[in-house]
Amino acid sequence: MLRDFLLPIMEADSWEWLMAPVQQLISWGASAAMVFGGVVPYIPQYRDIKRTQNAEGFSTYVCLVLLVANILRILFWFGRHFESPLLLQSIIMIITMLLMLKRCTEVRVANELNIKRRSFSDFDLIYFWHWSKFTDYVQCVLAFTGVTGYITYLSLDSIIFVETLGFLAVFTEAMLGIPQLYRNYQNRSTEGMSVKMVLMWTSGDTFKTVYFLLNQAPFQFSICGLLQVFVDMAILVQVYFFSYFPQKPTSHPTHPASTKAL
Repeated sequence: MLRDFLLPIMEADSWEWLMAPVQQLISWGASAAMVFGGVVPYIPQYRDIKRTQNAEGFSTYVCLVLLVANILRILFWFGRHFESPLLLQSIIMIITMLLMLKRCTEVRVANELNIKRRSFSDFDLIYFWHWSKFTDYVQCVLAFTGVTGYITYLSLDSIIFVETLGFLAVFTEAMLGIPQLYRNYQNRSTEGMSVKMVLMWTSGDTFKTVYFLLNQAPFQFSICGLLQVFVDMAILVQVYFFSYFPQKPTSHPTHPASTKAL
């Protein structure tokens, strides 16, 4: 009788002992996916640019959006601590976007030997984010970080400021696909854009949004994650449409800096 009573309890304890490490492994795997998953989509795009020596199909305004978004997210962390994987993800994403910018700048400059050199120190808004050296982009990023960091330092005691900063960080990231969406529309084609990158965007953003919801991340993260998935899907619609219904490029004024636009 006693054995029959204790047996279910012993089985339950053994099952719990087995599930604990499994749940821990799943948790570690999800965290690792959050940290490194965001950079994976850019690997095929980086390789395509390196192989073809043509960066025209990729909008480096994507890099601008992600740099701004992740810098703001790191600053938001100082006002409201969120999960460490999300913080590490931002740091790694910033490094990745700088590498993408370096490759795109080198390729563009090599293909535009006759274009007048432009630099960040010119402070010419017409040529913003169309500079001739990678160091100009680094200077811009450092200047933005310094200014926003100083403002954040002075305003950390304001809950409204901190929450607004968090919203701006994730909302900016949610706009990630907009530059690429517009570039595709402008070119009437998705040629030069890595479809693998967009598919990885979609799967990664879907996973990320679910992760936010399950881990009760700040509400800004979840809302903007859903918006990001919507934009990804819109780009995939472009891929389908321009593949099956090729469009003749429309003539439009050529800007000196947009011949091989970043």
